[in-house]
Amino acid sequence: MDAHILALESSSSLCELALLSRTQDGVRVCEIAHEGTGDHAERLLPMADQLLAQAGVERRALTAIAFGQGPGGFTGLRVACGVAQGMAFALGLSVLPVSSLLAAAARAQEQDNMLYVVVQDARMGEVYAGVYAWAPGQGWRVAQAPVLLDAERIADWIDRLAASWSQGMSQPRIQVLGDAVLSFPALVEQVHAKGWLLGPPVRAGAQSVARLALQDLDRGLGVPPELAMPLYVRDKVAFTISEREQGHGGNPSAGDQPLIIEAMRAEHLDAVLQIERQVQTHPWTSGNFADGLAGAGYYARVAHRQGVVQGFAVWLAAPDVMQLLLIGVQAQRRGVGRQLLDDGLAWTRSQGLDRIVLEVRVSNAGAIAFYRSMGFQMDGVRKNYYPLGNGQREDAVLMSLVVPVKVAP
Repeated sequence: MDAHILALESSSSLCELALLSRTQDGVRVCEIAHEGTGDHAERLLPMADQLLAQAGVERRALTAIAFGQGPGGFTGLRVACGVAQGMAFALGLSVLPVSSLLAAAARAQEQDNMLYVVVQDARMGEVYAGVYAWAPGQGWRVAQAPVLLDAERIADWIDRLAASWSQGMSQPRIQVLGDAVLSFPALVEQVHAKGWLLGPPVRAGAQSVARLALQDLDRGLGVPPELAMPLYVRDKVAFTISEREQGHGGNPSAGDQPLIIEAMRAEHLDAVLQIERQVQTHPWTSGNFADGLAGAGYYARVAHRQGVVQGFAVWLAAPDVMQLLLIGVQAQRRGVGRQLLDDGLAWTRSQGLDRIVLEVRVSNAGAIAFYRSMGFQMDGVRKNYYPLGNGQREDAVLMSLVVPVKVAP
């Protein structure tokens, strides 16, 4: 099918646009770029018009708008998302958000049986990190959704979690790449000492965003403009005066790494119930959770940092499908929900199941966008499923994800 995708990438000081055109003659990509963080907002639309004119493609011929959603510089991410939303809304198109870390990995040489650990300088002694794997005929797989890490902890983080990232892979090699290899010389020394491969200091590019967006377009992963959103990972960059008076200091995002995901136990229930009551209008009770911990087929997990529970998920394995019953996080857009979902995907594969189903309130646009960004499809609506109180009820959106079962060689 012919397609024309306009891709925006401004997660760094470089503002790039690419126009990918797929026709019967093949795939062609045209690019344009500008250096300068402060004027992304003024530059993007004129650059888009210039690029379309050079390629001889009119705006109404576009199929979708893609953008690098982050993580990266806050201003650049907001500008790219806002421009993508505005153009898509005006033209009646869907938006294709693409992880900027995955777009950086996609600029490396594609090799099977390789874990690509992308590390981008996040300033303040920290890095944004994500892990990806590529396989022939399957494309890219997210092994670790983006997180924020202390730069000094990267090697330990890789050592601790590499086994969980490499399910279905036979003794994979590890390549560390991204612009953090230039910013942190000690990291380069650690990479060499561990025997890992040192990749190029790449960042996301508009062309790699466009090519990944084309794959997402073919898989039906576009979202309505109003549901597109940046991926910040770091939501808070400084403590308030009051928090500092209580003894906090430094960067709040760094002190609580790493995030640990493990089996939910009885001692976690008070914290889990508190989060559940914050995020649900009709929350589970302590008895419901206790039954889940004791029941066969349940997979209950918590995510915690230094013992403080940040989120949880409860899954139920049926004979032919996996059901995500509950997921809740203390603070959104910090990568906790994505890591809990990735953990559940790995368990689904280990059970020999290839489909996940879930239900979500039709009014919960943020959750729907999150699930769609992870590859879930909207299958239908269950009328009047959720109670609202005062005799009112709300529809449930039914969603599912087909998960290829990975067979170890």
